Amino acid sequence: MRREPLPITLKVPLFVALLMLVLSAVVSERVLSRLVATQEEHLRNLSAAYLDGLSSSLVPHVLREDVWEVFDTLDRSLDLYETARPVETVVVSRTGHVIAATDPVRHPALEPFAATAEAESSGAPVGIDEAGGRAFVRRILHYQGAEIGTVHAVLDIRNLLAERTDVVITLVATNGALTLVMAFAGYLVVRRMVAPVRTLTEHLTAGADGRAAPIAEREMPAQGTEARRLFEAYNRLVEAERERTALALRLAEEERLASLGRLASGMAHEINNPLGGLFNALHTLRRHGHVAPVRNSAIGLLERGLSGIRTVVAAALQTYRPERTPRSFGPADVEDVKVLVTPEARRRRLVVDWRSTIVDAVPVPSHPVRQALLNLVLNACAASPEGGVVAVSLFVEDTSIGITVDDGGPGLPDWAATLLGDPDAPAPIGRAGGLGLWMVRRAATELGGTVACGTSAAGGASLTLRVPLAADGLGEEAADAAA
Repeated sequence: MRREPLPITLKVPLFVALLMLVLSAVVSERVLSRLVATQEEHLRNLSAAYLDGLSSSLVPHVLREDVWEVFDTLDRSLDLYETARPVETVVVSRTGHVIAATDPVRHPALEPFAATAEAESSGAPVGIDEAGGRAFVRRILHYQGAEIGTVHAVLDIRNLLAERTDVVITLVATNGALTLVMAFAGYLVVRRMVAPVRTLTEHLTAGADGRAAPIAEREMPAQGTEARRLFEAYNRLVEAERERTALALRLAEEERLASLGRLASGMAHEINNPLGGLFNALHTLRRHGHVAPVRNSAIGLLERGLSGIRTVVAAALQTYRPERTPRSFGPADVEDVKVLVTPEARRRRLVVDWRSTIVDAVPVPSHPVRQALLNLVLNACAASPEGGVVAVSLFVEDTSIGITVDDGGPGLPDWAATLLGDPDAPAPIGRAGGLGLWMVRRAATELGGTVACGTSAAGGASLTLRVPLAADGLGEEAADAAA
């Protein structure tokens, strides 16, 4: 399971804290190194001063190996050199025997000197035993260029180690506090910095869900800031998109009404022709209505003419009148579209080959499917040359209804194929036939269907609309009324 990445409001403070820790470690190491070097230098100078003073007093007594004088000198040095904090001092002859020591019990006079393991392992002029809090120093005594003995001393350095520990504790506490403060400050600063980005992200997400709204004035940053300019640019974008969408919808409605206008001239011809026959039948009835055969023939003509006019008017009303109750698409809708397309086909001398396997109502919304069918056929008629053929096929599959319209035109332009394949493409304002295709794609998107583009057998465009069937069915009352 993939873990969600940390937000930037946590990443930056954590990064700041990590940098502070690294910086603290480096600074602490340098401070401690400098402190240790300073303490060791101080210890060397202090021990050198102690041994210098002690050596000048001991040389005459060491030459005579006068035990009592050496011991007396060592005893008095404990009070004279308190700053050095000597714990133990041993004077050894050149033969390696103890002449005198501040602790005669541990180092008896005239006995071989046994140095401590720490002193022997140090090998340096000043050896430090941090665990025991001691330092080991020694000084070789010379007289007239000859070695006459050695002074071994153990100094108490617990105060220096305690000072080092205090510095470490102070560094850790100070750096820890600074790290926490800087991390918290970084969190507040970054949170304040990303607040506009968070607001913009929320609005962009809402826009992606179809609920784009401008950013309110109360959410706007201060004037003159980059965030303010970004927000104002976003608001202008939302306003422009709203205007474009409103324009596209208005133009789509105008296109729909324009289609009706183009068909109106053809329907007027379809209505005027039977009207002439109807007036002739009325004239015949006035003159010869008393003759039964003539009267019956005239009445039959009137009935057929009025029925044809009613069919044309009903087809137009069902196509362009908003539905109050959704109903299923059925054979009556196909017949209505045939009636509406017939005048345009006659005007361009086209043959429209209708093939439909729909014999009952199909559970898809009638109005958008009917409108999409009309747009596809009208576009095919406009694209086909005069005297050509437009093939219309309607079929029902297991889970969808399909409509395929083939024309004999030059084929589908690239922009039209892109328009039909991209649900987010804007309406192609200004392109002939573009709004009709945009309405077809919009209907397919709203109904969860698809529009496929191809090439017809005549070399023109072949468009196939598929709309999934509704699982719970649709109302049939309006379909029955239309039939």
